[in-house]
Amino acid sequence: MRMNPLIQFMKQVQGKINSSVYASLQGQSSPQHVAFLRQLEKELKMEESLTVPLNDLNVVVFDLETTGFFPEQGNQILSIGAVKVKGGEVRREETFYSLAHCKGQLSHEIKELTGIEESELENAPQLSKVLVDFYDFARGHVLVAHHASHEKKFLQHYNWKLFRSQFKHRIVDTSFLLKIAEPNVNLVTLEDCCKHCNVPVIDRHHALGDAKMTAELWSVYVARVQKLGIKNLREVYERLSR
Repeated sequence: MRMNPLIQFMKQVQGKINSSVYASLQGQSSPQHVAFLRQLEKELKMEESLTVPLNDLNVVVFDLETTGFFPEQGNQILSIGAVKVKGGEVRREETFYSLAHCKGQLSHEIKELTGIEESELENAPQLSKVLVDFYDFARGHVLVAHHASHEKKFLQHYNWKLFRSQFKHRIVDTSFLLKIAEPNVNLVTLEDCCKHCNVPVIDRHHALGDAKMTAELWSVYVARVQKLGIKNLREVYERLSR
């Protein structure tokens, strides 16, 4: 059975279907919808990712390129790039990348920074489709980003604007692991972190390039925190709260 992409999106991002949609589905008596609802109920009872050993944890490391820092002021998502990682193994062949249709002119600074031109965005998919495709790619994985507040803010804003759905997906920030592994090292930018860990800086400010570098960084620090006895994300959060 191929599920409606919007339903897949809501399942992945919210972790539940809101009451109005649920009621609508209940009103449809097709065997496929009934089977879907039963499977959804089972999946909602699964063990959370907090207790999965870091060696077995499936994550999708991702990055957004945007027109600015403030989605509430009209800044838009230009592209999404992502790569899958299991434990400390970067699955370099399992990637996601898409431009997103964007209205208006890009600033000279953004074009210089990202290398993206307006002409590339004219025929790009609408952001709603890009988001659904991205969440389908990330289904069953924990999201990871470098300084994730930027990504989280944009996903929260556009999930509500486009789908009237709150963003509730867990995003783990790479800085969480850095603070545990090297609490006295003050590193901020992705470039500085990569150089510190001997990760080559390639395709900076390209969403997929940044996602790949962040994935390598994640891999490095997963290994380092495990050497300190940290076994899962729950223990990561517990260590940070001390």
